[in-house]
Amino acid sequence: MVKLPTFLVIGVEKAGTTSIYHYLKQHPEIYMSPIKETNFLERDWEQVDAATRARKKDRIDTVEKYSQLFADVTHERAIGEVSPNYLFHHASSIDRIQRYVPNAKLVAILRHPAERAYSDYLMHLRDGIRPEVSLTEQLKTRSNSSFTLRKGFYYHPLTQFIDRFGRDRLHVILYDDFCHSPATVMQDLYRFLGVDATFLPDMSQRSQVAKVPKSQTVNLLLRNQNPVRSLVAAGLKTVLPLPLRQHIRSTLINWNSASKDQAPFPAEERQQLIELYRDDILSLQDLLQRDLSTWLT
Repeated sequence: MVKLPTFLVIGVEKAGTTSIYHYLKQHPEIYMSPIKETNFLERDWEQVDAATRARKKDRIDTVEKYSQLFADVTHERAIGEVSPNYLFHHASSIDRIQRYVPNAKLVAILRHPAERAYSDYLMHLRDGIRPEVSLTEQLKTRSNSSFTLRKGFYYHPLTQFIDRFGRDRLHVILYDDFCHSPATVMQDLYRFLGVDATFLPDMSQRSQVAKVPKSQTVNLLLRNQNPVRSLVAAGLKTVLPLPLRQHIRSTLINWNSASKDQAPFPAEERQQLIELYRDDILSLQDLLQRDLSTWLT
């Protein structure tokens, strides 16, 4: 019999979902998808044209591939996966979740939306994704195409999930609580999932440490396809094996990286983002019955 998830972590990005994935994976009564962010339930992949699908052959875009992720489930009481974009893409993911895992419990981790947006921006800066589009510019244009800003509006997506699945099926974690008391938050989550809540995961190592490039020019040369990188790679290919070339590239990227503390959140930009999210935060506060006043200061 094919086994599929009994719970999903549906969001949000840059809110500790990688750490929570590893803490869930440590629990002896929980089976986690070996791939974090399968994104299978995010959209109707079957309707995507064949050429687009072929460009990413490792994408989980069929129910057969999705089911295979859970083929090794044995005695575990809870089965899960973490795809933080499910909350953001609620318009399509809700129907997919109801179709494939209608009884799954849902978990959402929410972070101060302004801080989440800035963390997302720093990630894009690090990875060389649209680095020239600052948050200030995105705020000026209020572009609907700015996923970085749009992902911080939590109220409407959450109400859609609650309307479809019921409030008792949704467990909401605040990132601030997770940072201050990770063990307590994880044990509460274990309890919600119906597994041994006395288990304590090893939290001695952080899953991700945010960094920013010292030089964006060097960063783009190392991370993105470009004539300089192609020329160097072609020359090294004849004398160095692939693993060593990859190691050299990773070493150079690390050399060009600094702590995110080197890029503090500008106070004016932070305040502008808070104003952008103010009404949504107030609505979310009522929905969750949680004091979110610290998000407004």
